[in-house]
Amino acid sequence: MHVLFVHQNFPAQFGHIARHLVRTLGWTCTFLSKVAPGEASGIRKIQYKTSGGARETNHYCSRTFENAIWSSHGVHDACKSHPELRPDLIVGHSGFGSTLFLAELYPDVPIINYFEYYYHSHGSDLDFRPESPPGELDRLRSHARNAMILLDLVNCRAAYSPTEFQRSLFPVELRAKIDVIFDGIETDIYCRREGGPRRIGNRKIPASTRIVTYVSRGFESMRGFDIFMRAAKRIYEAYPDVLFVVVGSDRICYGGDEKRIKHKSFREHVLAQDDYDPSKFLFTGLVPTATLVDIFSLSDLHIYLTVPFVLSWSLMNALACGCTILASDTAPVREMIVDGETGLLEDFFDVDGFATRALDVLRDPRSYRHLGLQGTELIRRRYALDVTLPRLVALFERVTQSPAYCR
Repeated sequence: MHVLFVHQNFPAQFGHIARHLVRTLGWTCTFLSKVAPGEASGIRKIQYKTSGGARETNHYCSRTFENAIWSSHGVHDACKSHPELRPDLIVGHSGFGSTLFLAELYPDVPIINYFEYYYHSHGSDLDFRPESPPGELDRLRSHARNAMILLDLVNCRAAYSPTEFQRSLFPVELRAKIDVIFDGIETDIYCRREGGPRRIGNRKIPASTRIVTYVSRGFESMRGFDIFMRAAKRIYEAYPDVLFVVVGSDRICYGGDEKRIKHKSFREHVLAQDDYDPSKFLFTGLVPTATLVDIFSLSDLHIYLTVPFVLSWSLMNALACGCTILASDTAPVREMIVDGETGLLEDFFDVDGFATRALDVLRDPRSYRHLGLQGTELIRRRYALDVTLPRLVALFERVTQSPAYCR
């Protein structure tokens, strides 16, 4: 069996399943992406390139589609230049290197597409934060951004999304085609390490000091960085012997905060809003996986916030490491966190509420340890690789063994 994976990045969401297919089942896997060609873990990497993209002269609402078309064409041409490929199955990420034109090259090869998000103009990430309401063009664009996603959904034989929340965003009449299968957590790597040194980098942390963690790829309003910082100030003013370990990069990944601030980064914008004590924070930057696991293992409390958007892997990894979680009471989070069972939930905007619940935990962390243990059990039961990989393999086999697809 030969599977062709299509994603602009490597290995992204397909790394675990591709390695599993090669190592465990003996399948052949080829990965088409924008990264340099080569081989990794027995997976052949082929690079695709785009020779154009959206311009300022394109309508604001059509630029996402214009870029997607150029990517789709690049994917098509890269495959065309490798006639030896002959895949039995194509698996692509809708939105990152669309598989749309591959149906012309491989008319008899089934396509499975991975769907991460479906955009809405109201009641969504776009308008969740009242202090930064979207403009009219942004609302209009949210409809147009679904164009390639819908084409990919029609063009594939089967589809899947990682969470029920993400699937629920799609129109009701289209959801039946979408399975829910999470990417999978490496629970042999993301697991709590007890008894390790209380040291992060060159900083030694006294045994009496409580450690609160916050992890985000970028510091931005979509992930509630400003809410976290405001809550942190209230926390350390009431409980001085605390250190906030903040992991991530000083950039904006989602939401367009850069359009609404005057500072170089959203972190600088937030820090300028109040007088923060820098000694209470350790900004680590991005860290290797092993270091992140060590940080999670030291955490007395992990704070996570997100608007209604794609859930961060960091929350799942923190759960796997047994962290006591205090998170925003938003739809994607509620799928993982049941208040008082697998963590604690608080209204996204309630800074005082976050501070109060955090202080309760910091004053007696042991009384909340059961939440972390139950969170770990949830991950192992439903989201670990040994659970998700067989489900993905079953989907792949079902699709390839079904009768020929009629377009």
